[in-house]
Amino acid sequence: MSASRLSQTPLPGIGIRYDLSTREHRRVSVVAHRDGARTLSAYRADDPDECALSLRLSSGEADALIDALMPSHHSPNLLHTTDLGLVAERIEISGTSHWNGRVLGETQMRTETGASIVAVLRRAEAIPSPTPDFRLAGGDTLIVIGTREGVESAAAILGRE
Repeated sequence: MSASRLSQTPLPGIGIRYDLSTREHRRVSVVAHRDGARTLSAYRADDPDECALSLRLSSGEADALIDALMPSHHSPNLLHTTDLGLVAERIEISGTSHWNGRVLGETQMRTETGASIVAVLRRAEAIPSPTPDFRLAGGDTLIVIGTREGVESAAAILGRE
């Protein structure tokens, strides 16, 4: 029996879509919206392009579902940002971005939004805790953590063309 597969697709201005193909060849997708809501969709077995069920869940409902799906033996020492009122999000810098080639400190991200860029993903490399003199490049994915409002403001700043 083949293993399940999970892929993700950025949806600019919306969030990220996660697609799961199960070992039984069923397709399920979750759209993680920027506002914390989730849209859960299940597709027909006889036609994987036809949606059989779609549910829009509030942030709280999504958290409750996540809790139900997590194993009972998960470590209480793991940090769950939602427990603290924080969110973490990946934000990609486009090749035409105003920030392409500029240093991170110029964004004044923490000062302007209260959100922090905790890592940069570049090609197959992760750069943790980038310093203010770190030079951004098109294609970089920034890991941003903060309040929902702070992360949304960060996304707006980083999306500047």
